[in-house]
Amino acid sequence: MNAVSAESERDVYWMHQALAAAREAQQCDEVPVGTCIVVGETMLSRAGNRTRAWRDPTAHAEIIALREAAQKIDNYRLTDAVVYSTIEPCAMCAGALIQARVRRLVFGTRDERAGAVESRFRVCDTDFLNHRIEISSGVLEEECRDLIQEFFRARRGSS
Repeated sequence: MNAVSAESERDVYWMHQALAAAREAQQCDEVPVGTCIVVGETMLSRAGNRTRAWRDPTAHAEIIALREAAQKIDNYRLTDAVVYSTIEPCAMCAGALIQARVRRLVFGTRDERAGAVESRFRVCDTDFLNHRIEISSGVLEEECRDLIQEFFRARRGSS
C-alpha cells in the first residue's frame, strides 16, 4: 500500500470518530460538529459542540478537543497532532489551531458562510503568521455536509 492511500484510509477512520462526536452533540440539541485529535495512532481527545449546554460561545468542538488534548499531554503545543473536524473551522477555532501549533488539519465539508481555512479566510496557512498548518479537506465530505444540512433543515421546519 502506498503512503497516500494509507493516509487516506487513516483520515477516513478518524473522520468517522469526528462524525460520531458530531452525532452525540446533535443528540444534545447542539449544532452537529465533531472533532477528534490524534497523534500517531492514538486519539488524544474527541468532542462535539457544547455551546448551548455549557452556555459558552467558545465551546466549539475544536476548542473543547484542543483543551482536552493539551491537558492529556500536559502541553498547549500540539506540534505532532492531526485535528479532524467535520466542518471547516471558524476564525476562532482556526486561530486556536495556529496557537496550538497543530501539524495538520483534516476537515470534511466547507463552511461557505464562516469558514476560516479555505472558504472566507486562509488563517491556517497564511504566510504572515508564524505557523502554517497542512490542510486536507473533503474527507467524507458528503456525509459531513448532509449531517449539518439535515440538522438545519429540521430546525427551520420546526420553527
